[in-house]
Amino acid sequence: MYYGAVKILVTGGAGFLGSHLCEKLLANGHEVICVDNFYTGNKKNIHHLIGNPKFEVIRHDVTLPLYVEVEGIFNLACPASPRHYQKNPVQTLKTSVHGAINLLGLAKRTGARILQASTSEIYGNPELMPQPEFYWGRVNPIGIRACYDEGKRAAETLFFDYHRQYNTDIRVARIFNTFGPRMASDDGRVVSNFIVQSLGNKDITIYGDGSQTRSFCYVDDLIDGIFKLFFTEKVYQPINIGNPEPITMIELAEEIIALTKSKSSLVFRELPADDPVQREPDISNAKSILEWRPLVPRRVGLENTIQYFSQSTEVR
Repeated sequence: MYYGAVKILVTGGAGFLGSHLCEKLLANGHEVICVDNFYTGNKKNIHHLIGNPKFEVIRHDVTLPLYVEVEGIFNLACPASPRHYQKNPVQTLKTSVHGAINLLGLAKRTGARILQASTSEIYGNPELMPQPEFYWGRVNPIGIRACYDEGKRAAETLFFDYHRQYNTDIRVARIFNTFGPRMASDDGRVVSNFIVQSLGNKDITIYGDGSQTRSFCYVDDLIDGIFKLFFTEKVYQPINIGNPEPITMIELAEEIIALTKSKSSLVFRELPADDPVQREPDISNAKSILEWRPLVPRRVGLENTIQYFSQSTEVR
């Protein structure tokens, strides 16, 4: 079924990851229907794709049913930045749960393969390092991040129940911290925050004492990973996609200051509630099943991202 070009629906297709995914699918000869409600997606991310005869854009919210005929579905619809998903937590949860129900129903009707863009946030504030897929996580179900964390966990449940009950052809990618061009300058995520502040020679805001760690994957590697997962047969288990090389927030800030030749200083603020202390993927399954691993060094990815923001009118 998936050896030639097919018609693929990408929800959240005008977002940071979605726009890069649309590009890769088109480059590989597929037809793409990009769906976005433009809550966090941006038309400028897909402007260069308009006019491609194999590319179509639909403004739509996935909490409502969608009636299209497709052979594949990537569900990337959901705000991923705490600043954005905490602004409207009820809608965030609806996007994950109602969106999953609607898109799984579409996959069931059309027989399409469907990939869920899940998240490392389903592990919560983990007690196990690195996090393998068999780890069940440590999530606060009533905290301020729960609308996103529990929404994504519920979506995974729905995906595997649809697979067990209806034999739906599912894929689940647990995406870890990703960065690169087309990140929004105001999304509140650490890489974009640090770069924008550094380019403006403003104080770099670090929450907590800066010893907490994250592992950052460059967007090209991430998209390659979920692409391989989708087109690999019978992977009916969650797969971590991310870079297993951890870095502290202080180290990241200092690296960005050096790359931008900034005069910024570090300032420290209180750590937000339920913010994970450590985050690092075990990508053993991605390596063995998908033959995938990240290839772009963090420094190269940061240089590309800094160049993008330095040319952006949003940060001038």
